[in-house]
Amino acid sequence: MPPRSLEIGPAGIQAARAIEILRTERGLSQRQLAGRVTALGHPMSNTMLSRIERAQRRCDVDDLISIAEALHVPALALLPGRSAA
Repeated sequence: MPPRSLEIGPAGIQAARAIEILRTERGLSQRQLAGRVTALGHPMSNTMLSRIERAQRRCDVDDLISIAEALHVPALALLPGRSAA
């Protein structure tokens, strides 16, 4: 079986954009948000967060939930077709 592509699809790109928008709306740097995510028990560097926001790294479910919690929004707010709160 061929290896699965790691290409990020449209939903992943939209989630990355939603993360960046919410982070900047809240006046947080990538370093600050990564620190919040890490403090919640999901280690994340600002480099990892930067790569997620630029759609150069997949945002898995654990990342998504932890980032949403750190931004004080439901995880669904980061998915396409959902409004951010």
